Amino acid sequence: MGAHLLVQMSSGLCCLNKSSAATPLISRPNPPTRPFSTVCAASPSQPTSTIQIVGGNNSGWYGNNNLHFSNTFGSREEEFDWSDLDNDLYHWTKTLRPVQWYPGHIAKTEKELKEQLKLMDVVIEVRDARIPMSTSHPQMDAWLGNRKRILVLNREDMISSEDRNAWATYYANQGTKVVFANGKLGMGALKMGRLAKTLAAGVNIKRKAKGLLPRPVRAGIVGYPNVGKSSLINRLLKRRMCLAAPRPGVTRVLKWVRFGTDLELLDSPGIIPMRISDQSAAIKLAICDDIGERSYDFADVAAILVQMLTKFPSVGNSVLCQRYKLDADSHCGKTYVQQLANHLFNGDSNQAAFRILADFRKGKFGWHALERPPKEGNGSF
Repeated sequence: MGAHLLVQMSSGLCCLNKSSAATPLISRPNPPTRPFSTVCAASPSQPTSTIQIVGGNNSGWYGNNNLHFSNTFGSREEEFDWSDLDNDLYHWTKTLRPVQWYPGHIAKTEKELKEQLKLMDVVIEVRDARIPMSTSHPQMDAWLGNRKRILVLNREDMISSEDRNAWATYYANQGTKVVFANGKLGMGALKMGRLAKTLAAGVNIKRKAKGLLPRPVRAGIVGYPNVGKSSLINRLLKRRMCLAAPRPGVTRVLKWVRFGTDLELLDSPGIIPMRISDQSAAIKLAICDDIGERSYDFADVAAILVQMLTKFPSVGNSVLCQRYKLDADSHCGKTYVQQLANHLFNGDSNQAAFRILADFRKGKFGWHALERPPKEGNGSF
């Protein structure tokens, strides 16, 4: 790669190529930048000095000596390598303050939930369809053992059809019962309820053989905070029985509710590991608003999101440029957030970061999953 001037940034390491001999490593609070272009047009030819991101399989994001946020992967989805994005994300998060969030009520909930699991005939695990792997609790398999389980990928409306098909195929190959749902509109809620009763039908067959009267099937709904557990229950019941709001940590106690005469549902608060060791997953939780806001720095998370979006073939520099009238070409995500702050928010980077995150969550860049299934042999439930 030749000689480089390494500049430490909170969103990762940026490299500035130099034509001279090797230069010593130094630390600076902000990298040198050129003025941002407010015109969404093709970038002029690059000078000798160009910015790169260190991380992933290549020295730069796209395997050359220039960092371009335009779509150099090509327009076809199949050309995008999700494993490269995972590698880059790992490196980008290494220099950030760790994202950790564990409210006091979660420890109590976890203990109570383990006791209630003994009473459940089937468990419905709800995950965020945008990040199914990151919203999988690492202890869930151990807690459930051989108990029957249904996987619900909520927020189906927030991912593309390509994302949905990829995950549907992945779980079908694993033999996993999966339901795609939209908790806001209630899509998938009835299917979830029917599937729970079908999987647990053997309970009352055994009771009848023993001369006992049938009882309602007991299904526990579990998952990370703010993945839509309570909303799905409310849609299934067609009334507001469980407190629900678009932020983590609203449900704080376990609550049994009955659906008709043959199904009982346990609504539970979101459970999350006491310590999140996978910071790539933690950043994705923050981007998708599945973790408390106090746990992360808005500007850092928005900068990572910008760097991710510019890698997606369906987004790239052009969509960001159209949205904010700022050209992201040749700039790190942190720099882009600050320049957007100067452009629209009187220099307030937190407001700029909040706008970027809110726009992603509202689908202003289109609907995109931030994860795709792992390659064969590298994944888990």
